[in-house]
Amino acid sequence: MTTLHLLRHAKSSWADEELSDHDRPLAPRGRRAATAMAELLRERGVAPELVLCSSARRARETLDLVGPALAPGARVLVEDGLYGASAEELLERLRRVPAPTASVMLVGHNPSMQDLALALAAPGAETERLRAKFPTGALATLRIPAGGWADLRRRGAELVDLVLPREL
Repeated sequence: MTTLHLLRHAKSSWADEELSDHDRPLAPRGRRAATAMAELLRERGVAPELVLCSSARRARETLDLVGPALAPGARVLVEDGLYGASAEELLERLRRVPAPTASVMLVGHNPSMQDLALALAAPGAETERLRAKFPTGALATLRIPAGGWADLRRRGAELVDLVLPREL
């Protein structure tokens, strides 16, 4: 069984209109939300073997805040291709994860993160919550019962948890 954690970057700042979208930092509210999420990840002992993170500043800053809460030993890859990627492109990237990897965390952006989670998840109560909203700083955890990453398919996972920042 494999586990996929989809973490949407925390709330970003729009204060500096001169910055490109890629270079926007986290807002104070986003830093607080990421810190609260880090505590939850620490309490739950979340231990991805691989972390894939968008190269956008707000995604990297989110990872900087939650990363220390993750169990040590994760390989972290910051990838330009994750910024602006569609749900289908994210799915293709996940299919290239090496087979023995049991757990992956993906730190990225909407709408592709929500679209990916909805595409992978079988119908259920958590799926309906996710369909309603996947705000900044939210975490969706999916369990993939059979096969490896190369076999990842639509509706082939169970959305086992959805945590929204306001719930922390």
